[in-house]
Amino acid sequence: MFTGIIETLGTIQELKKEKDNIHITIDAAITTELKIDQSVAHNGVCLTVVAIKNNSYTVTAIDETIKKTNLGEWQEGDLVNLERAMKLGDRLDGHIVQGHVDQTGTCIDIQETNGSWLYTFEYDDKLNNITIEKGSITVNGVSLTVVNSKKNEFSVAIIPYTHEHTNFKNFKVGSKINLEFDVIGKYVSRLNQLR
Repeated sequence: MFTGIIETLGTIQELKKEKDNIHITIDAAITTELKIDQSVAHNGVCLTVVAIKNNSYTVTAIDETIKKTNLGEWQEGDLVNLERAMKLGDRLDGHIVQGHVDQTGTCIDIQETNGSWLYTFEYDDKLNNITIEKGSITVNGVSLTVVNSKKNEFSVAIIPYTHEHTNFKNFKVGSKINLEFDVIGKYVSRLNQLR
């Protein structure tokens, strides 16, 4: 479990394909605090640490993960949002995030709004995921509040701190992003399907 509060950014050092898997080596400030078998969210994707060397660590993504996320588009040098799993008893500053990306979305608009930013994303609503106005959403691992919720799109407002300390600053119109919908919203959506 995660909270969607990004701890730091990591830089992808190496991407190594092996059969259908990709081994990803990342340089990050938190590396010295990691252990083998530890779960870390990478742009919202929960991956297990399999190796540590100096200031870098390696995780492995399988084909299923690559297909459901934007991981297949990652390149060496890219910045990745990182968050370690929450500890029992810690404050839950964001919302409950599982690290299981539901689907990808696309950035369709970015507006600078006098000191903050409004990002709008579009997603395929045929997968039955929904956003709820003022509900929570996880975009590339960042816990955010939904505004302008529509059938297949929504917006989020980004404060300067989040813009500076996450990879939102690198988004462009057309950027593919990872989405994990709020577990409560998923529950409501499934109930509606059963009716």
